[in-house]
Amino acid sequence: MATPILGEEFDRSSATDDLRSLHRKSLAILKRLQSHALDPETGEKAGPTFPISKAAELVDRTASAIREAERDGRLPERGRTASGHRLPYGLRELDNMRKVFGTLPWRDEDDMPAIISVSNFKGGVGKSTIAVHLAQHFAIKGYRTLLVDCDSQASSTMMFGYRPDIDLGENDTLYGHFHDPELLGVRSIVRNTHFHGLNLIPSNLKLYNLEYEIAAHLAQTRSFDIIDVISQAISEVDQDYDVVILDPPPALGMVSMAVLQAANAMVIPMPPSVIDFSSTVTFMDMARTTMEQLELLGGRARPAYNFVRIVASRVDENKSMHKELLAMMRDVFGGSMLNSIMPTSAEIDNASSRLKTVFELERPVTSRDVHMRCLRYLNAVCEEIEADVVASWKSRAGEGDA
Repeated sequence: MATPILGEEFDRSSATDDLRSLHRKSLAILKRLQSHALDPETGEKAGPTFPISKAAELVDRTASAIREAERDGRLPERGRTASGHRLPYGLRELDNMRKVFGTLPWRDEDDMPAIISVSNFKGGVGKSTIAVHLAQHFAIKGYRTLLVDCDSQASSTMMFGYRPDIDLGENDTLYGHFHDPELLGVRSIVRNTHFHGLNLIPSNLKLYNLEYEIAAHLAQTRSFDIIDVISQAISEVDQDYDVVILDPPPALGMVSMAVLQAANAMVIPMPPSVIDFSSTVTFMDMARTTMEQLELLGGRARPAYNFVRIVASRVDENKSMHKELLAMMRDVFGGSMLNSIMPTSAEIDNASSRLKTVFELERPVTSRDVHMRCLRYLNAVCEEIEADVVASWKSRAGEGDA
């Protein structure tokens, strides 16, 4: 092998320096974006607030009923702004209203919490976008919700105000739990968020190592028990929640296999393009095959899913090809597909650039029409999945609405 000349060695060193410089500059940008997403008064992310009309809708009562409850002392008297307008209501106050009015969502203790994996092994399909909006939807509706970020890219974690590889160490994620479950315990890595009723198990790049370490453990011990690592972790806390949302990596690796074992329901985002359709069909077949192999080799039963739903994501209704493929998908998958779709929207992109979801925007970023249309689509998707969740609870069997 030829000895590299001095210039080549210098180029390699220069490239390393360039990457270091780019990384440093990127962290500075992330810090700036993070600071823009924080409340200037508290220095923390602020949860959404709602005017009395929207609050009444969310707690299933009228605005007059809320005013009456405030007058007779069942609810705290509402303050006013300097201009005399009624202060909006936060999620904690909505839950207090639901307790007063008896409209708080519930599941019987004998009903298993919904543990929903939002899965596809192809990136760019809107997986994390759906996972985060879905988790926030359930919290807004009053369900006790846990979002578990199992993806080392940590997109979901970033949406809750963290710079994953700066603000979080390896013991703050499932990686730490995997290495010392008895010392740390899952409860030690569950974090409150700016959304009342929504907790988070965060992720960072260190979680990627779990892919290799699970594989190495399998090779050394010949035991498939390690595949239950996420299921066992969630079982420690699942009775604290009504809904658990899992955001796995966009690959069918060891961590994704563990997520498939832990879930009891699945939502599969699928954009209406030939490539995405093909890769998603492959994902379904590989997921099925993987579960069968785990059953055959590991002696464990395949997970029983209460429902599997496909959601058409990143749909551009102005593209004729999207319309054609969407019609084909409905013909092929029938009732397994949600009626509602998740379209492409500048409002979602603009919210994400501010490290926020559409549910968190205080005002439209694009236009009111675009914002309201995006909200309608998001709510429709989330409400269909909510209905599936409630239908899966035996104590709520026969209820038509969530």
